[in-house]
Amino acid sequence: MLNKERMINEILHIGLYDLVLQDVQKSVGKEQVSKEELEEVLKNEPQILRDYMQTNVEYNLSNIHLNNIDIATLETSAKDRAKKINQNLDTMRELEKYTLDFEQSSTLVLIFSLEFFILFSVQYFIVLLDLGKWQWWIYAFFSLSIVGAWWYAKKEEKKYKINSAKYHKLYDETIKEIEALEKEGHIKKKELYIEESDEHI
Repeated sequence: MLNKERMINEILHIGLYDLVLQDVQKSVGKEQVSKEELEEVLKNEPQILRDYMQTNVEYNLSNIHLNNIDIATLETSAKDRAKKINQNLDTMRELEKYTLDFEQSSTLVLIFSLEFFILFSVQYFIVLLDLGKWQWWIYAFFSLSIVGAWWYAKKEEKKYKINSAKYHKLYDETIKEIEALEKEGHIKKKELYIEESDEHI
């Protein structure tokens, strides 16, 4: 549901995507990349497209470049299907954060940060507060925190997998429904596109 024109414009002109643009420049072997060359690279190198999408999700920007359908403008026969499409789009926007690789998610960063804090605290209690006689209890607590962090990370990883699968299933269903409504002449997909993000500075 990416707007191709918007994506190309963002990669070429918005600093947030500089790393993606650098990969494109390496691929074409020159610094000034045309829209046509970028389009060709995106077609032939899916990893660059994934990097663009991942950048969006990391910065809480959506890869769903479509507005919800205005139900009021539709014939009665298409309204129920359009409502379902809108529900799917809303659900997908909520689930989109789970399409990130879990290993690169902020959840995992938070878990590691907490563990480093606990490790620092353990050393502080033992050395600075002279609690050497309690060190085995303190290390036992630290060990338990590692087990807890590992369990929580596994639980979150499973949640990411489940929600990512839900997202992709909804994505396929919604694309088919939008194409069907367009084919029947109820909507024009091009008119639903969000041309630019308000979030970019």
